[in-house]
Amino acid sequence: MSKKLLLKDAHIEGIRHFDVYRRQGGYQSAEKALKMTPEQILEEVKTSGLRGRGGAGFPTGLKWSFLAKPEGIPRHLVVNADESEPGTFKDRYLMEFIPHILIEGILIASYCLGSNTSYIYIRGEYSWIPDILEEAIEEAKRAGFLGKNIQGSGFDLEIYVQRGGGAYICGEETALLESLEGRRGNPRLKPPFPAVKGLWERPTVVNNVESIAAVVPIIQMGGEEYAKIGVGRSTGTKLISACGNINKPGVYEIDMTITVEEFIYSDEYCGGIPNGKRLKACIPGGSSVPIVPANLLLRTIDGKPRYMNYESLSEGGFATGTMMGSGGFIVLDEDQSIVKHTMTLARFYNHESCGQCTPCREGTGWMYKILKKIVEGKGEMKDIDLLWDIQRKIEGNTICPLGDAAAWPVAAAIRHFRDEFEWYVKNPELAQTQPYGITHYADPIPLKVEENDN
Repeated sequence: MSKKLLLKDAHIEGIRHFDVYRRQGGYQSAEKALKMTPEQILEEVKTSGLRGRGGAGFPTGLKWSFLAKPEGIPRHLVVNADESEPGTFKDRYLMEFIPHILIEGILIASYCLGSNTSYIYIRGEYSWIPDILEEAIEEAKRAGFLGKNIQGSGFDLEIYVQRGGGAYICGEETALLESLEGRRGNPRLKPPFPAVKGLWERPTVVNNVESIAAVVPIIQMGGEEYAKIGVGRSTGTKLISACGNINKPGVYEIDMTITVEEFIYSDEYCGGIPNGKRLKACIPGGSSVPIVPANLLLRTIDGKPRYMNYESLSEGGFATGTMMGSGGFIVLDEDQSIVKHTMTLARFYNHESCGQCTPCREGTGWMYKILKKIVEGKGEMKDIDLLWDIQRKIEGNTICPLGDAAAWPVAAAIRHFRDEFEWYVKNPELAQTQPYGITHYADPIPLKVEENDN
């Protein structure tokens, strides 16, 4: 049984409301933090080893330490709740069912950063959740945990909820800031970074919902104790959004010491694959991270078990590994089509490109058109090489990571499943009526896999 920090009270009826949350020990971390100095809080977060839970995995304490503090200029904390990565829904779960853990985390983080006005920028499609958050904010304010002179500390804080317009690009922090300022959500050139010139050109920290919520147990138990959970640089617990061909889809909290195989097949987590089907592939970190076949998902290239943490999932680079990402764990069984799946993702990224950068604006469209052509039975062998060439020209050539997010799924699909693409081209009619199957994707891995240039 894994240790739970964020979801330990999720089963308690009424935990959404302040009184119930308070009875379970809520806001004790905030009371403790308000008696500490901002420097002490920052040191605890650094000691904890907490890494950003939104996808990049950058050390949170280090990110906070970059915040500029010019005299007389306000600073801001912005919570990135624009959870638009396909396959990811764990932030929604926190906000919908345990909103006060986020409000408490914002209070602690804002006090540490010196932000008297903080914002939650929430995905436009989460139309019902802003009301839940605003109710929680009002409850906290009535109890003296928001507003003026919080708990007699002399610290003031107001939190505002801003609804997005339904754009995936606004998950990128500078596009989010542009949108929050009332403009079109186009990513900004960096530098300057938000820590120096962010919201309204003021020093700003942008953090994911789960990252901010994790600050609550860190202060409660201390950064050193938090760091003892997990392994290596993958400290603490991680929320995973599990979906696809599994018996028990949902949000799970893991301590990052379990294997991928245990996560998929254990009754405590995903409960295995329905109807006795075999595992074909998985995307473990949301749609933008590389897909990997079953053999490389369950074992590393050296034959060691693959663990549910940042280091183990990425072992071997993109040739044999993938990324923890946002924790959007998508399982595909033996009947699923990698080619169709890749086309669906390409369509999404083409639709969500802001169009600011030519490689992304044009390249995502071409990838979708070519994949659609192959799926419809009109593909040619040269189309596979053309796809590979296009994704190479997108990756690393755009202002923001959306270009990479669009390129990586295509690159990984061709790298690991090229024979399925070729089968679609050679058997256009057959491909319309039956799946390619699992073939060698679950076979024992070879002793050595050559790194493909990408």
